[in-house]
Amino acid sequence: MAKNRSWTAWATFGLLAAAITKELRKPERERAWNGRVAGVVPYDLRPPSVERIRSRVWDPDNPKIVMPQVFGVGWTLNLGRVTRLVRQRLGD
Repeated sequence: MAKNRSWTAWATFGLLAAAITKELRKPERERAWNGRVAGVVPYDLRPPSVERIRSRVWDPDNPKIVMPQVFGVGWTLNLGRVTRLVRQRLGD
């Protein structure tokens, strides 16, 4: 179990380093601080906003359950959508 956590931490660190490197290689005016590492793993290194938190963590109307992180590398759950689906399933 500890080896899995260690591997995950190193992978996350590597992806974060790749995202930062990708942005720093761009001219300063072109740096968006969000995108995808290797065209697959999303990253967002901008300061989180309430709107972005809401749209990624609590958006029951969005059909997607897995969303890009609010800040950092990888994905997060759209808990609003999950809650709606559970309530529909339970008939609430």
